[in-house]
Amino acid sequence: MSQPDFSANLKPHPQADGAATLAQERGQSDFDTNAISKHLFGDKYLERQARILKIVTGEKIFSKTNQANLSRPDRYKLGLARGKKLRQLMNEYKWDDDDFLMAEWLVDDVLPHHLNISLFKSAILEQCNEEQRNFWYPKLQAWEIIGAYAQTELGHGSNVRGLEATATWDQKTKDFVLHSPTLTASKWWNGTLGRTATHAVFVAQLRIPKKGGSGGFESYGPHPFIIRVRDEKTHKPLESIIVGDIGPKYGYPAMDNAYMLLNQHRVPHEALLSRYATVNRETGEYVKPKNTGAMYGQLTRGRSQIVMNARLVLARAVTVAVRYLSIRRQFRDQDADDQSALEEQVLNYSTVQIRVLPLLAATFALHYSGAAMQKLYERTRGANAQKESDLNELQELHFTSAGLKSLTTEMAADGIETCRRAMGGHGYGGGTGLIQLNADYLSKPTVEGDNWMITQQVARYLLKKVKELSTSRSNANSSRLDASLIRFRERSRSPPQFSDLSDDLSILEAFEWRTAFLAFEAYESREVKKLPWNSLLVEFRNLSRAHTQAMLVVYFYEGLRSLDSLPSSTKTVLWDLFRLFSLSAIEKDAWQFQRSGAIATKALDQLPKEILTLMQRIRPHAVRIVDSFTLPDYLLNSDLGRSDGRVYESLFHRAHVENPLNRITFNPRYWEDELVMGSRDDGHILSKL
Repeated sequence: MSQPDFSANLKPHPQADGAATLAQERGQSDFDTNAISKHLFGDKYLERQARILKIVTGEKIFSKTNQANLSRPDRYKLGLARGKKLRQLMNEYKWDDDDFLMAEWLVDDVLPHHLNISLFKSAILEQCNEEQRNFWYPKLQAWEIIGAYAQTELGHGSNVRGLEATATWDQKTKDFVLHSPTLTASKWWNGTLGRTATHAVFVAQLRIPKKGGSGGFESYGPHPFIIRVRDEKTHKPLESIIVGDIGPKYGYPAMDNAYMLLNQHRVPHEALLSRYATVNRETGEYVKPKNTGAMYGQLTRGRSQIVMNARLVLARAVTVAVRYLSIRRQFRDQDADDQSALEEQVLNYSTVQIRVLPLLAATFALHYSGAAMQKLYERTRGANAQKESDLNELQELHFTSAGLKSLTTEMAADGIETCRRAMGGHGYGGGTGLIQLNADYLSKPTVEGDNWMITQQVARYLLKKVKELSTSRSNANSSRLDASLIRFRERSRSPPQFSDLSDDLSILEAFEWRTAFLAFEAYESREVKKLPWNSLLVEFRNLSRAHTQAMLVVYFYEGLRSLDSLPSSTKTVLWDLFRLFSLSAIEKDAWQFQRSGAIATKALDQLPKEILTLMQRIRPHAVRIVDSFTLPDYLLNSDLGRSDGRVYESLFHRAHVENPLNRITFNPRYWEDELVMGSRDDGHILSKL
């Protein structure tokens, strides 16, 4: 006979009524949530989210109730089943690719099929010649094949030029021999490849025998080849291929990240993806690409998508934190006369605001920067781009994507953890909805280039810009960066010291001045003093970070300037968010701004007070601001961040009703082998490990 569950009739303490608290929070603000939602995402996106959400939540397989309690093998199986089901739904409801991606985003599981619809797909579209594309793309779209992108190796990641796998042209047989000559040449980390993929784009060093029969090879650098990995019927690896899953990771439990070695694996001439470069079948002559930068389109595409995604990731963490911290109460106001007054809402404490509200502001900065990055990518490499973008545009895309990828992923990853800690004890529990988000997102600061290493690409570009200006006194310029560098060159002996921190344009120009100062300083160190490159890496990282911060501020500023048809009170809040983001960044790097002469010491002294004032103005609107992100409760999967505020009821239900561990009666007596009461087999668990 089961015991009566008296907890069903219990309610939270009246002061912990989250639903009433959030209603009060929303009622005290006139921030136009609907207008901002449409501004940030557009009607088409919001309609798609609502439509797909209704379908996905109606399918039991997408329930998130107990997925955190599953083992890694079971998470892969669940992910595989979910991927198949989404593809079935795609057929049933005639979804397009964006509908499918929306469904995957809402399910919030990086499915084993993901690389098939991301990097593998983009490789087919970008790297194949027309004939190859016409052959492979229909198979990809129909999921007749499942593809992966095999570039990163056990010994090389960011340094693509250092890859060890080889692709040797055999003039006699008219095919390529793909080979992994060392253990460190093993492909590694390649998602979808471990257990799922049937095919892969395999990146290897192209080698062609030297002419004249003298022996040896000419190397032409990394090139992509498409290969079959597994047998069409049995799904077993081909004889010359060793491939498998690398095992547990910090996150992505449903993704089968791979290792793969090839042993003298032969592929036909047509396997070389030949949009930009090819090998003449008859002569073995290498035909190089017109633009070498075009060979690395995969990298910039991946980075542009990461930048765009960072805003949504940070928005999720901030939404959970703002809602919960508005509901959670701790201690009474120390200066309150009425000792019976309610405990203080945690979000009212300035020590909490200083951690969370700048992140709320940063979410908007990431949004406008992600949108700008996406436009740049589409202009140079997207579907509507010219057939051959010029070198300057590709260089701009490359260094912009590197800088933004580095800084935005750092901001988002650090932001998740900051929000978690700000939520106190409950921030450590599974009810946050941040555990999987945090673990999964930890890959982003290192994937597509380690965040510290790729800043060299930004520094190298800025050094080139300064060198061009140093050898020419022309004031002609084609970009905002050029203009800011020229302005610094002409006025560097009398720094402007932008002291009016209430003037938005002055704030923006202060960031640009600091960047120019650091760029000319780095140029002096490298080009004039001839200091070793490796001795300047920290200086280069600081330069890259300063420049990318300036980009965030510029994009934020220009995004707000383009606003129209919004209530003036809502615009005021957005401009306050711009200032909070900018001034918080200045305060953290105050020494750089002071040393560069961008901001006077007196103005820097006023920053803490100004930031506090901005947070006090933003605080009443915080809940409605996060509401404008329009993140469904199903996506958040968070007790603390529920839109209805029923935090404590939901936390208790998750523990008391949903936790499968509480349905088992255990035997804790050490002198008995039995682990589960009434079970005969559990005593052998150690032998099963």
